[in-house]
Amino acid sequence: MFKRILVATDGSPLSEQAVGKAIELSLLCGADLCAVTVAHLEPHSYFEGSPVLSQMQVEEMRHRSVSAAHGLVDAAKASALNKGVRNVESAVVPSNQVAESIIETATTHNCDLIVMASHGRRTLKRLLMGSETLHVLTHSNTPVLVLR
Repeated sequence: MFKRILVATDGSPLSEQAVGKAIELSLLCGADLCAVTVAHLEPHSYFEGSPVLSQMQVEEMRHRSVSAAHGLVDAAKASALNKGVRNVESAVVPSNQVAESIIETATTHNCDLIVMASHGRRTLKRLLMGSETLHVLTHSNTPVLVLR
């Protein structure tokens, strides 16, 4: 059925459930799994009156974002390997273009299914995954399984 499944995660509870379901599906199909998350590079809110960040502060935010992203995909990879998935990769994509990065990663890694949650974190620092999920659904040539 499926040979290579990409699962997108942002660490939200629903996203973690999607990781679990992707692992189950990988085991059921004997498919490889690729866990991916997008590490945001730029601060997301420049509201009027908010403090201007120095370049050093922006770099520190980027570093924390990438470090946290590695933790998410490493945990997903470890979980998949512990449950018996034969081949698991993890990818952190540094970008502010979440949906496009997920689509591009699925294409680059020759995935034949994308698994993701219907929505994710809802903070000012993260884009709403719901709009990202919709973008992936409407722009990807790879089939998408959305969990809610």
